[in-house]
Amino acid sequence: MMPTASYFNDQSMVRRVHREQVVALGGPRALLMQAAHPLAFAGFFAQTGSLEEPYERLRRTAAILDLITFGSRELADRTTRRVRALHRRVRGTIDAPVGRYAAGTAYAADDPELLLWIFASLVDSSLVVYERYVGSLSDDEREAYWQDQRLIGALFGLEPNQMPADVTTLRAYMQRMLDGDELHVTDEARELSIQIVMRPPVPLAARPLLELANFITVGLLPPGVRRQYGFSWDPLRGLALVGGAEYAKRVLVPLLPGRLRYGRSRAA
Repeated sequence: MMPTASYFNDQSMVRRVHREQVVALGGPRALLMQAAHPLAFAGFFAQTGSLEEPYERLRRTAAILDLITFGSRELADRTTRRVRALHRRVRGTIDAPVGRYAAGTAYAADDPELLLWIFASLVDSSLVVYERYVGSLSDDEREAYWQDQRLIGALFGLEPNQMPADVTTLRAYMQRMLDGDELHVTDEARELSIQIVMRPPVPLAARPLLELANFITVGLLPPGVRRQYGFSWDPLRGLALVGGAEYAKRVLVPLLPGRLRYGRSRAA
């Protein structure tokens, strides 16, 4: 039997962005941004085992998104149905006051507001890394990318009116979240950040690359979120981050052979 068509093709912006291996550097940033929301942290991390194994959560998320982007509609639909069913079972209340949220505040993994923060953090992180390390996008390309992502958001259970209608509104939503009082890094989330940034499962020989990835993760966090996690930063590090990104974008990434630069769909 021939596999059903994918939701996207090779001209889709979501494929153009996510075929780049370097975009995976946005994963740890996205995790830390997601965990900065106390109710999202409770629903998507503390209740799902991801607190102990954050990189396993990242691996699962990446595999599902890869399947949706490059795989068949049939597999994408089947997989996201299972994810939505799992989300419906994850609900509870927080035990202690956190930031603006009182003890006893309810959370649910299928709450559209929490689901949007989880989803938008992934989208924002992917765009930040792509534009820093691969190449600039035009306004039309960013818009096309977000429209592709809105389709993916719908597969995870978000209604069209529960997502920003365009990329300008998405940027405004992200800024509102970063400027507002909804994000509050708990002690548990801060401990998670240590696991993500300092203790990921890599062999000893890969430690130098890990240190570079840590530097990028911390540097690309929004300043307010970075401060809440307690990561130190200064102008010299900022200049080093910008210089390294420019070198990667102008020299390193363009010269990489395709087998190293581009990912191969795990869903194929």
